[in-house]
Amino acid sequence: MKKVSFFMTGLLGLLLTGNTYGQVSPSHCSAAFIGNKMLVDKYTDKGKCEVSAEAAGVLSVKTVELAEGKGKPVDAVPFKVAIRDKNTGTLTMFAGNPFLELDVKKVLYKCRPGDSIVLLTTDPKYALPHKEIVVKK
Repeated sequence: MKKVSFFMTGLLGLLLTGNTYGQVSPSHCSAAFIGNKMLVDKYTDKGKCEVSAEAAGVLSVKTVELAEGKGKPVDAVPFKVAIRDKNTGTLTMFAGNPFLELDVKKVLYKCRPGDSIVLLTTDPKYALPHKEIVVKK
């Protein structure tokens, strides 16, 4: 009985630890940019991302090199876009295909003030902590 119990405990342990092998932890910091301007005001857990409804330029997600609280864009990261409705919280996919860059006016055309542009990375190795960009008037 002791051998069966020991065997079952060992088997359970292997099964539980095996579930974590497929998970990849983010290893590259990234941020949203319009042109070369990072959208988050502070790259901290207290940072806020906002964009004017009249903004123009190329929206992208890039890895960042942080220096003196400012982020310098480095490499492009593939991303997808969804829009969160302010009133209902509903997420609607903007397009099914990933982008490396996108004219922000094309996204803002489908947004109202208070809505959020939600960016999703397509590769789990990229951390994107400030993924929601609130559309201002």
